[in-house]
Amino acid sequence: MDSVEKFALSIMLLFGALIVGGLMAVGIAWGDKPAFLYALAAAIVVWASAFAVLFGRPPIYGALLVVAGLLVAASITAIVT
Repeated sequence: MDSVEKFALSIMLLFGALIVGGLMAVGIAWGDKPAFLYALAAAIVVWASAFAVLFGRPPIYGALLVVAGLLVAASITAIVT
């Protein structure tokens, strides 16, 4: 496994599982459906961005990370409000 594959794997595991998984858990525990769905969408986008890293597409990777960041912000906003 080369460094690009390790980086893509760390994106999938760390960001997707820990941060977004925690937002999903809060959405489920508090019964906040929009927060859960935004977090789920962010997890899917981040998972897809790992493939952009594997195939060497930095602009696509950057755009997907921006979308994921917006979805995480939307999830946090849904939880807070």
